[in-house]
Amino acid sequence: MRAVSNPERETRVLVVDDSAFMRYVISKELSADPTIKVVGMARDGVDAMQKIELLQPDVVTMDLEMPRMDGLTALERIMAEMPVPVILLSSLTQEGAAVTIRGLELGAVDFVPKPSAVEASVAEEVWRQLITKVKGAGALDRRRLGARLRVQATLRRVEQPPKPQPVQRAGARAERVVVIGTSTGGPRALFEVVPRLPGELQAAVLLVQHMPPGFTRSLAARLNDVSRLSVREAAEGDLVQNGVALLAPGDYHMVVRRGGRVALERTPPVHGVRPAVDITMEAAASVYGPACVGVVLTGMGVDGTSGALAIRRAGGVVMAEDESTCVVYGMPRSVYEAGAASRVVRLEAMADAIVEALAANGMGGSGQAR
Repeated sequence: MRAVSNPERETRVLVVDDSAFMRYVISKELSADPTIKVVGMARDGVDAMQKIELLQPDVVTMDLEMPRMDGLTALERIMAEMPVPVILLSSLTQEGAAVTIRGLELGAVDFVPKPSAVEASVAEEVWRQLITKVKGAGALDRRRLGARLRVQATLRRVEQPPKPQPVQRAGARAERVVVIGTSTGGPRALFEVVPRLPGELQAAVLLVQHMPPGFTRSLAARLNDVSRLSVREAAEGDLVQNGVALLAPGDYHMVVRRGGRVALERTPPVHGVRPAVDITMEAAASVYGPACVGVVLTGMGVDGTSGALAIRRAGGVVMAEDESTCVVYGMPRSVYEAGAASRVVRLEAMADAIVEALAANGMGGSGQAR
């Protein structure tokens, strides 16, 4: 009997970890999928650089804490010299979360929490996530990875003056809202958009990034460091204010109620994720109507489409990231094909487009995007 060939493309992976045991376990778990081939293993960043050049893998999985050359240093060099999709393995600590966010900022496409040696044999969910993300990364257009280098240039370019005091009286709620939703490749995209928004923006910003608990606080803190807006992880009852960006915490849907207060919900996941972009956009459309701007950035799947349609039905504006700058043209494509996009915008122009949309709709956007 003739063997039936597997129609899925094989994904070639290099595993980078300073622990011989973890290199073995990660390789074993990845190799259990017939469409993944582990082509090599490296013990640190120096070894990884050499083997990437030699083996030309489709995807690299990388630990961040390694001798000789740590993961962040290696990642920065990889993205500058030989761009390849990198999946980070992150420790579940506050410090580990902060380093992971920095790695995503530098160009890693995604991450998974790294199980300890004791947990490795029973961490089926972690391995399932890793396999899914490796296969997704292997399908990316590597030519787009070079665009990630713009982020570092942007962050160096953006001056960081003291944050301006809010122009509205203390406690005043915003009458306009911008909802930005994203998934795979999203942290990099947020670092391109949020720091360019003016601190005196006469609107609130609600951010939804598909990310597990423990990492959204670090993402919000880093965005706050490089932005003129005040950025923080949302908390129950937060007031939606001009010049303030609130990031949905991992494992909670974020909605806004009439009266301009945030509520966090543990209702079932939508599209398999929590927080979901659709939930926040639909709530914002209901409360703010035509004074709502929706933005859908890079990511897999269709989250954001029904929310974008709700914003358009309410008279608001929706912008989808252009395919040419997306790491994954999934969520923006779904919005575009559903007819929900008012505009399609390249990532580097998105902050200006947000300010223009607020002004053009009579929403009173203040200042120019940076």
